[in-house]
Amino acid sequence: MTPRTDTMKLASVRLVTNELDRLASFYELLTAVAATRLTPDFAEIRLDGAILAIGTERTIQQFNASAASAAANRSAIIELQVADVDAVRSRLGDAPIEHVMPPTNMPWGNRAMLLQGPDGTLVNVFSRAVLARGA
Repeated sequence: MTPRTDTMKLASVRLVTNELDRLASFYELLTAVAATRLTPDFAEIRLDGAILAIGTERTIQQFNASAASAAANRSAIIELQVADVDAVRSRLGDAPIEHVMPPTNMPWGNRAMLLQGPDGTLVNVFSRAVLARGA
């Protein structure tokens, strides 16, 4: 069998912002992973299996003909799978994060909490199969 040469791999999801430091700090706090700053206008949160890239609107204007606008997302949710949603919630403590939904058991078995990032992006932090574990 001939190997495929057109196989795609999701490399990253990029958020466009006018407040790189603020957004990078939010995701550093949430993920407990330090951002890798590649330029003053670009950072990455490197997680197992995916990268959350954060770039300023200036990079889009410079290289991509203003194809994206900062803080304009209303249709995507970033989903971060964790072993224990409640432990993440506890670790966040009183950090100034907007909690849209507290840790909740979902009908399909996940335990999830929904947060809103500084630029308005929704972030679903979840763990799988709560009901199957008897929770």
